[in-house]
Amino acid sequence: AVTGARFVLAALRLAGAALLSAGSCAFEDSACGYEWDYAHLPWTLHGEGHYISVDTSYEGEKAVLFSPELYSEEWSCIRLIYQIATTSETSPDPARLNLYLRQEGESFDHLLWSAKEPSDSWLIASLDLVNSTKKYKIVLEGEMGRDRSASIAVFEIKITPGYCIECDFEENHLCGFVNRWNPNVNWFVGGGNIHNSQSILPKDHTFDSELGHYMYVDSVYVKHFQEVAQLISPKTTAQMSGCLSFYYQLKQESSIVFTVYLRDVSGFYEEIWKTDSALSADWVLAEVDFNVPYPMEVIFEVAFNSAKGGYVALDDISFSPVYCSNQTGTPFNPAKAGCNFEEDLCSFYQDHKDGPGWSRVKVKRNVYRAGDHTTGFGYYLLANTKFTSQPGYIGRLYGPTLPGNLQFCLRFHYALYGFFKMSGTLAVYIFEENHIVQEKIWAVLDSPKGVWTQAEISFKKPMPCKVVFVSWCKSFWDCGLVALDDVSLSLGNCQAADLLLPNPGECTFERDECVFTQKKRGHGSWHRRRGPTPTSYTGPKGDHTTGVG
Repeated sequence: AVTGARFVLAALRLAGAALLSAGSCAFEDSACGYEWDYAHLPWTLHGEGHYISVDTSYEGEKAVLFSPELYSEEWSCIRLIYQIATTSETSPDPARLNLYLRQEGESFDHLLWSAKEPSDSWLIASLDLVNSTKKYKIVLEGEMGRDRSASIAVFEIKITPGYCIECDFEENHLCGFVNRWNPNVNWFVGGGNIHNSQSILPKDHTFDSELGHYMYVDSVYVKHFQEVAQLISPKTTAQMSGCLSFYYQLKQESSIVFTVYLRDVSGFYEEIWKTDSALSADWVLAEVDFNVPYPMEVIFEVAFNSAKGGYVALDDISFSPVYCSNQTGTPFNPAKAGCNFEEDLCSFYQDHKDGPGWSRVKVKRNVYRAGDHTTGFGYYLLANTKFTSQPGYIGRLYGPTLPGNLQFCLRFHYALYGFFKMSGTLAVYIFEENHIVQEKIWAVLDSPKGVWTQAEISFKKPMPCKVVFVSWCKSFWDCGLVALDDVSLSLGNCQAADLLLPNPGECTFERDECVFTQKKRGHGSWHRRRGPTPTSYTGPKGDHTTGVG
């Protein structure tokens, strides 16, 4: 029976290897159809070491490697095993490895991933490839930077159907999942060998075999109260929403807390699931609704209170783009909570008791005043609270109801005219649904006059709430105008959204010129600068992105 199980498992693995998608390569005896761009540095194939590399022994800025033409209508996962080695720890311009998607008919390559961290051994990157009907190529770009001695090596590229977050733990790279090392409790690979003393369960879930693999954590080495073990997924690289499922076994003699969290790039944790059963002698299916609008890690965390706590085992993590069966209603769409005021007020409104503090207006732009922020020729909101019916010269603009317990990033553009003192003339409040509790989350301190300036605010409230823009004049004599445009709301905090890679060809010029270069002809050239242009009465007073960028 054991021999039969071993044969079945070997056959399944061979079948899996035979079904490797086009574009995969282990660089053993060939480059599998990958070619390098001869206009740049050459890549060297090391058949004995099973890798391809580029280094600074040749003079040049970069090396480019591109795959044969690929096609897949299904969601796929690219796993890249690589290493960047340098002699200098800190370089102002370090060596970097970039991975682009070159889609048929597109003008720009789409940057999917970039890394510059040097390491002593190979690392694994997992990149989701969203389903598309277009043919594409994968483009690897090794930038050598200014390091005197640097090398970039790629050991394996593997493209498989499915999501990067899915794993059955049968392969040695564990799909990019990593254990956060703890001196006392850690996640281990179980199964695979009948004589393995570490193996605490008879069979895995994938193959229902003693030779299959799973992850487990045991309390036997617990020394302190509340010891925690974490298994961390690869970071998501595409927007995902649907149902995350996994199988687990739990045996406890004293309390074990098994929790699943989402963690964003700024380190913010959100609990999405917690076990409610004290004992499961067999594999139990867990399902949880999953919404990831920006890069996140999934963390499987087990907390023990004593060395006799027991164990938790985990296997077959999978994802479906359809929400779990217990999902009711449709997920909240943050795009519908914003407005550019071109057509109307969208979901924003004013309280009739306040009077018409905010008006939707359109002005003809000239050298003295800007048009709206969206197009320069459209509509925006203008608050003139000098003549509102309420005492205190206050105008309130209410946004739509937002669900509780979600992290939001609010962005908007504003401009101020005619105030002597600007601080506090525009503020943002959060009103809880009963309108009793209100909290100021932002207020203007100072701003260049008449320049569209961007503000961004991250917030999260446990209860449903509304965003309220409040325009306020200190007195009749110090009362100017407040303009508001392009209000947008997205899930996650603003810092996490800023770390997203730009869309192909997009550039705000905040950090650099992105992928754009200039060809100098004659005396004219482009300059990256901040503030107004040097010639009077020409050009803008500030940049379009933030007003001060």
